[in-house]
Amino acid sequence: MRNFAVMKLTAQEIAKKYKGRVVGSSSVEINQLAKIESASKGSLTFLANSKYEHFLKTTNASIVLVRPKQKHFSSDTTLIEVDDPYAVFSQLLLEWANEKKEKQMGIHPTAIVHESAQIDEQVYIGPYVSVGKNSIIHGGVSIGAYSYIGNNVKIDTGTVIHPRGTLLDDTQIGKECILHSGVVIGSDGFGFVAQEKDTALKIPQVGNVILRNKVEIGANSTIDRATLGSTILHEGVKLDNLVQIAHNVEIGPRTLIAAQSGVAGSTKIGSDCVIGGQVGIIGHLQLGDNIKIQGQTGVINNVPSGSTIQGTPGFDFRSFYKSYAVFKNLPELKTKVERVEKKVKI
Repeated sequence: MRNFAVMKLTAQEIAKKYKGRVVGSSSVEINQLAKIESASKGSLTFLANSKYEHFLKTTNASIVLVRPKQKHFSSDTTLIEVDDPYAVFSQLLLEWANEKKEKQMGIHPTAIVHESAQIDEQVYIGPYVSVGKNSIIHGGVSIGAYSYIGNNVKIDTGTVIHPRGTLLDDTQIGKECILHSGVVIGSDGFGFVAQEKDTALKIPQVGNVILRNKVEIGANSTIDRATLGSTILHEGVKLDNLVQIAHNVEIGPRTLIAAQSGVAGSTKIGSDCVIGGQVGIIGHLQLGDNIKIQGQTGVINNVPSGSTIQGTPGFDFRSFYKSYAVFKNLPELKTKVERVEKKVKI
């Protein structure tokens, strides 16, 4: 992580804002954020993991956010004790990022906007963007270069679409969503009917995709339109890069899905779930609320609320680790069995 320049703040100002306690000079001033191992004078950094504690002896940071009662190694570094150093650092980083953003408005002359589209005045539409007929784009929306917005698309207030985003016909995007580069929303669901003597017959996909408020979609992820009805991601859902969501899937509020995972058609996932990377979920399942699915798990059955599963096929993670403890010792067990067999034959 490179250093980030921010407006100047003193230790006292930071401590007051985030209900912390200064250990050292309350007047010391910072003008950038940095990693603890590479911070320079004038930087603020944080210590949240004890394995990085040794950097407190060598860091050149002027201020370090730490947990209460952290040992103080250097008088040249001021500590600010807070309950959650990482959360406070993240909040400062967010404030810097918002301050740094260039406030762009207007429609770039190379953009192609259909005359029937309704575009609010407080909108940015970048170079070579295409906006289709009858689409509605509300205030505060930013659409990056080379993005494609199809027909009858609705994008609500404050949503950001990074360059080369694709929103196909009838897609609905809520408020304050973030769609990263290469996202494709509303492509056809994978629906075919096998035929005896011909190629599979494609089933028309005439539904749409709906993203509720504050949904974030990672780069190069895809969300397919429904065959009928809607594919729906509810408020606060966050998808990592390279995630595939198939037709008619519904994902409950605040659920998180890590990179390279895929959800097959018509599966319903509850709220507040955490799904690790490279997870595969087959179609037509019901997954409850507050589920945790460990990375590389294959889900082939319904999962009740509150479960934590792992493995392929996925099952209770405690049972998985017990099974793994046996599995990894099978070669040694095999050798022992062979020795016994030889003795018995003798």
